Amino acid sequence: MTTKPIICPKCGRLIGSSESSCSWCGTSRPPAWLARFGSRGALNGEWLIKTVITVNVAFYIITLLVSSRDGGGLLGALSPDRSALLFLGATGTVPVAELGRTWSLITANYLHGGILHILFNMMALRQLAPLVNLEYGTNRMFVIYTLGGVFGFWISCLAGVPFTIGASAAVCSLIGSLLYFGKSRGGTYGAAVFRDVSGWIAGLAIFGFLVPGINNWGHGGGIAGGIILGMVLKYKERGQETVLHRILALACALVTAGALGWALITGILFRFGSS
Repeated sequence: MTTKPIICPKCGRLIGSSESSCSWCGTSRPPAWLARFGSRGALNGEWLIKTVITVNVAFYIITLLVSSRDGGGLLGALSPDRSALLFLGATGTVPVAELGRTWSLITANYLHGGILHILFNMMALRQLAPLVNLEYGTNRMFVIYTLGGVFGFWISCLAGVPFTIGASAAVCSLIGSLLYFGKSRGGTYGAAVFRDVSGWIAGLAIFGFLVPGINNWGHGGGIAGGIILGMVLKYKERGQETVLHRILALACALVTAGALGWALITGILFRFGSS
């Protein structure tokens, strides 16, 4: 049976048809079934990006179903009420300090207040995440997204923001990691990345000061968290993925799943317990 060239699951470079391991990083050629799985995007982070978007959309739909808001036109009907968002994991000083819902620092990253809110955040995630995945790898990308979002919301809590939701803090952490990458790497490519990401920051700043209700503390905290995580975790050219990165990503996935599961339970209890 003739083997085909495949993409190395570790470094992303090509493993030739006659090679039993990657000539760049030494990783052994994965089994044929696993290579086919990876060719569909499972090993390069595409599956993870789609999963995060799917979970965001699913929780947006759930908040609409749990919400008791009526009327207000089309946009009003597509905007969950505050109580539903609170019980499904919104964060801020009220949920964290007054209600003891520290886990909401995670769940708030998967909640949105309207159709335009989730649409803009998911479009930004879809554009930024593949580049972070390319330069940092799948596991580090997810760690940056998760912990950066938590850091952003933690900063906004320290700043006294009482109630906040949205994936923008986590998305901003991706921006921060790319900002660090571009500045650290330098050269033509690094400068281009830094310039493009700086445009995102300028747009966020203008949008945040012109539109009321934007959590600028969460945005700024997310960017700062992404820069710090980018420095600590390192991008591919500074260091290959390690077992620690995989463990951190798995821990982030398990904690996120647990927090979202608990939020879903409390949200259902709120909806049916109050009917």
